[in-house]
Amino acid sequence: MSKKLGLPIAYGRTAEIYTWQNGQVLKLFYDWFQLDNIEYERRISHAVHNSGLPVPSVGEIIRENDRNGLIYECVDGVSMLDMLSRKPWNIFRYARRMAELHAEMHARTIQAEIPKQREKIQEKISQVEILPVQLQSKILTALEQMPDENQLCHGDFHPGNIMVAGQDEIIIDWIDSTLGNPLADLARTSIIILGSVDAGENQSLLMRVFVHIFHRLYLRRYFSLCAGGEREYSRWLPIIAAARLSENIKELEKWLIVQAEMAS
Repeated sequence: MSKKLGLPIAYGRTAEIYTWQNGQVLKLFYDWFQLDNIEYERRISHAVHNSGLPVPSVGEIIRENDRNGLIYECVDGVSMLDMLSRKPWNIFRYARRMAELHAEMHARTIQAEIPKQREKIQEKISQVEILPVQLQSKILTALEQMPDENQLCHGDFHPGNIMVAGQDEIIIDWIDSTLGNPLADLARTSIIILGSVDAGENQSLLMRVFVHIFHRLYLRRYFSLCAGGEREYSRWLPIIAAARLSENIKELEKWLIVQAEMAS
């Protein structure tokens, strides 16, 4: 008999989160999300947890209510994004901690079968139909000229994917992780954060200023820990913007194309 789940405690792009037993949560995926992707998420989550990074432990894949689910250790906390909205005066602390977590992640190499960052970015850019052909070709050429690395990259690192639990911060949602260049991963975070306010017509001036201050503090701390690379990071920004167009987020498209046009 299927367990009565009650109401979800959180919603995501691919799944709903439910309270489970023994201090765990169930990430119950929507019907359209393929089992292969869930198995991949379990493998990478297990590998990253074993690396020593602050990541929830992962359990088994189960069937519940005719859907596939993945058991995770429950993190008793709220997202850094929510904490920023509740206590905006902690902006300096959270920006620094986010940068420190990102730098710590980028110092890791792990033994796991996960995608290569360059191949994933190239595939995304090649799939974008709204990019003018000449701009798409220019972006792909720029990508070929960027250096390869083999470090752990999250692929979707932002305050919504960092849980604050007391004095600890836990990184969640590793489905987009790759092995690659940390500065490309840094650029991805910038595109996510800045796009959240710069692409919207309804954002207040105060919110835009707040997000830009947070972003500058985050970058400053990151580059104080990982000196150099600012110019290369800037070269990654239009490439990553073009790749994000593959996600078909309509409200971001015009802004992302403008960012992509800055490729050198």
